[in-house]
Amino acid sequence: MESGGNSLPSGPDGVKRKVSYFYDPEVGNYYYGQGHPMKPHRIRMTHALLAHYGLLQHMQVLKPTAAKDRDLCKFHADDYVAFLRGITPETQQDQLRQLKRFNVGEDCPVFDGLYSFCQTYAGGSVGGALKLNHGVCDIAINWAGGLHHAKKCEASGFCYVNDIVLAILELLKIHERVLYVDIDIHHGDGVEEAFYTTDRVMTVSFHKFGDYFPGTGDIRDTGYGKGKYYSLNVPLDDGIDDESYQSLFKPIMGKVMEIFRPGAVVLQCGADSLSGDRLGCFNLSIKGHAECVRYMRSFNVPLLLLGGGGYTIRNVARCWCYETSVALGIELDDKMPQHEYYEYFGPDYTLHVAPSNMENKNSRHLLDEIRAKLLDNLSRLQHAPSVPFQERPPDSELQERDENQDDRDERWDPDSDMEVDDDSKPRRRVKSERVEAEHKDAESYHKHLDCGRDFLTPFKEIACSKVKCFGLHILKFLILITPGVLKLHLFRCRRGTQWQWMNHASKRSRII
Repeated sequence: MESGGNSLPSGPDGVKRKVSYFYDPEVGNYYYGQGHPMKPHRIRMTHALLAHYGLLQHMQVLKPTAAKDRDLCKFHADDYVAFLRGITPETQQDQLRQLKRFNVGEDCPVFDGLYSFCQTYAGGSVGGALKLNHGVCDIAINWAGGLHHAKKCEASGFCYVNDIVLAILELLKIHERVLYVDIDIHHGDGVEEAFYTTDRVMTVSFHKFGDYFPGTGDIRDTGYGKGKYYSLNVPLDDGIDDESYQSLFKPIMGKVMEIFRPGAVVLQCGADSLSGDRLGCFNLSIKGHAECVRYMRSFNVPLLLLGGGGYTIRNVARCWCYETSVALGIELDDKMPQHEYYEYFGPDYTLHVAPSNMENKNSRHLLDEIRAKLLDNLSRLQHAPSVPFQERPPDSELQERDENQDDRDERWDPDSDMEVDDDSKPRRRVKSERVEAEHKDAESYHKHLDCGRDFLTPFKEIACSKVKCFGLHILKFLILITPGVLKLHLFRCRRGTQWQWMNHASKRSRII
C-alpha cells in the first residue's frame, strides 16, 4: 500500500474509520421503465449484501430525509425544480414544450415517483456532507447518489438532480477547499461545469473520451478565470486495466492532494468503469476500482463516497459492497453469503469476478503523455489557495433517522430540524435566514451601544456626583423657591448631563 500525499497524514490501511451510511428502503422501488439501463434496484441489492456480510453493524445506518425544494434550488433553477415536482406520466403529454426545454424524455424519462426519487438520493448526499461537516464520521456513504450529469436547468444522462454539486456546496460552508474525484466511465460534466470558474473546488475526472457520452472532458479543458487549472480531465481509451489505471490515478491524485490540500474529498464511484459493464468499455476489476477508494481513504481527510453509473447490476452490488468494506477497513470473504438476491450472482456466487481479456488500447506512451501533461498543469497552481473571511451560510435543514437507535437528540440549531449526535454539535450558532441576519445585525449594533454605555458608566457617575455637590451648595438659595421649581431645575440639570454622555457613547459605538 502506498502512503498518502506528502501534505496530509496517512494511516495504516487497517485503521478503522467512523462511517455513516445512508439508505432508504424505498429507493429500490423506483423504476425508470422497461428496457432502461438505470435500475435503482441495484441499491437494494447492495444493501442486502452489506447486511449479510455483517457490515451494517459497523456503521451508523441512517435513513435520509428528502431534500426540500429550497435545498435543490441552491443549485438548480426554480422553474426546473417546479417542473420536476409537478410532472407525472399522466400529465407529460400536456407539457411537451417543457419536456424538451428541460431535456426530459428518452434518456431521462418521466416515471412514477420521479421527484421523490430525486429528493431521496439528494437528501442522502447532502446529509452525508452535513455529517462530515459536524465531525460525526470520517467517511459518509450514499450509494444512491453520484448522479453527475444533471445541469442547473436540465436533466442529462439518467440524472435529474445533481446531488454531488449540492453536497459540495454544503461542504464549502465549513471547508475552504473541496476535491471532487470521478471514476465513472463517463465524464463528470455536470459537476465540472458547476465549479469551472472557482479555485475552491478542484474536479478530477477519469473517463472514456472520444465518440462517447457526454463528449466532454478533453485534457485541454482546465477551467476558466480563477478556476484555471482547477479542472483536470484524464481522457482514456477502451480496455484500460487495473495496472494502467493506477499508473495514472495514484501519481495524479497524490500531487493533487499535495498541491490543493482539500478539507474534504467527494469520490464518485460509478461502477460502469468495471469490466463487463452493460454500457462500459473499460476492464477494471472490483479490486482495481476499489483501490481508488483505498488510496483516497489513506489521506485521512473527510471523505464522501457516492454511487453513479453501473448497469450490470450484480457487479455494481459486488463493487459497492466491497468498497464499503474498504471504507470500514474490514476484509470480506470472497464466498458470498446466502441472501434474498443470491441467484443474481451465479454461477460462481463470489464477491469478485475476473476481468476479461479485451485489448487495452491505452499504450504506455499515451499514458506517460497524459500523466506528464496533467502534472505540468498542477505545477502551475499556487499551493492551497486562500479564502477570505465571510459569514458562513446556514446548514441545509435536513434530518435523517438513525436505523441503529430510536432516541434522538435535538440539533444545535433551533431553526433546523436536522438531527446530529451530541459530540458533533458545533460550538457556535449560524444565522438561518437573511431576515434573521438583518435582525441580528440590529441587535449587534445595540449591543455595541450598550457596551459604550457600560464603558462610560464611571464617568457618568462622577459627573452626576458633581451635579449633586453643586446642588448642595445652592440648596439654601433654592429652599426659597417653590418645590415645583426645585424639581424642574434638578431634572433639567441631570437630563442635560446624561444626554451629553449618551451622545458620546453613541458616537463611540459607531466607531466600533
